[in-house]
Amino acid sequence: MTVGIDLGGTTTKIAGFGKDGLFGFRTVQANDPLGSADGTLYAFLDSNSLPLSAVNMIAVTGARAEACGPRLLDIPCRKVEEFQAIGRGGLYLAGLPQAIVVSMGTGTAVVRATPIECRHLGGTGVGGGTLLGLSKCILNTTDFDEIVELAAGGNLAKVDLLVGDLSPPAIASLSGRATASNFGRLSPGASKADYALGILNLVFQTIGLVALFAAAPFQELDVVLTGKLTAVPQARDIFAGFAVISPLRFHFPPQAEYGTAVGAALSA
Repeated sequence: MTVGIDLGGTTTKIAGFGKDGLFGFRTVQANDPLGSADGTLYAFLDSNSLPLSAVNMIAVTGARAEACGPRLLDIPCRKVEEFQAIGRGGLYLAGLPQAIVVSMGTGTAVVRATPIECRHLGGTGVGGGTLLGLSKCILNTTDFDEIVELAAGGNLAKVDLLVGDLSPPAIASLSGRATASNFGRLSPGASKADYALGILNLVFQTIGLVALFAAAPFQELDVVLTGKLTAVPQARDIFAGFAVISPLRFHFPPQAEYGTAVGAALSA
């Protein structure tokens, strides 16, 4: 089988690709690229009761992939260009022939993927790193699960300024519930839960708008979302809110967190 490893900025993700398709997804926190690649591979093999000899190719990609040599644990190791891996993985998981693929990691990358090429269109520094950084400053926590749990009880109207607050009735083509200014209200009665939801909303709305502007010149309607942030329950509702201003279809495919690792294995 081939194993795809995504050496990201804060985590290392792995996915196996054998004769029966994808299996054995795994994520570990890591700082050292070589150490995390070795450790993640051993953890992957152990959890799937596989010997090292079962792997005939390792494909590495991501921000820290350059640290890897031509062999890893004496197995041939191929480097895959990250945007190629993002595009291929997103299309495969979503079952689409072409789309805009958005990888939501520490930051966010936007790729147009077709059967011919995977083209990097740009991105934004707003992503998971932003979510944790703002949460540390505002909520005094960087615990991902705690932030998501807090946000479940939040009320955006306590922190965000809405279009309806500025221009009732709402501006034509914009819902009165659309955001006019993230964190623009700053109500004195806002709770930690309200701020947690405000942070998630800011991050996902920024990513959604970047995807919208990237897709427009190509008239693409399908946007595939990948990366760890796809696991945030509130993400689906926030992206669904774009329906009032755009016909884009946002896809959350199964195992979306591992999209780049999957794309690396496919590319190899």
